[in-house]
Amino acid sequence: MDTHTQSIKKLYYSIGEVSKVTELKQYVLRYWETEFKQLNPSKNKAGNRTYRQKDIDLILRIKDLLYNQKFTIEGARKMLSGVEAPTVETALESEAKTSVDLDLLIKIRSELKSILEHLRQK
Repeated sequence: MDTHTQSIKKLYYSIGEVSKVTELKQYVLRYWETEFKQLNPSKNKAGNRTYRQKDIDLILRIKDLLYNQKFTIEGARKMLSGVEAPTVETALESEAKTSVDLDLLIKIRSELKSILEHLRQK
């Protein structure tokens, strides 16, 4: 069995267990708690972190964003909060709109020049 299959269905997991399942160092998990407000595992009476499955799923999502998709921490934070980064399609639409605006401005300039010449001739 691999580590993902081995994850015993429990209500709470220790930071050590989460570290093994996610293949992340414990200090990385603690650091991410400071960077991502969504990641806030509860603590038991002894003060030890107790992770639930939803916390593990979030950690795996953050790991994917940072390590596989190469997001910055700020970018990953925005993705998790629902504020999406501009997509390639959005950038292309913006560029196309700028191009249309430029064509329109060139046409207007040309028409204004012809009006000015017409007024100078009179």
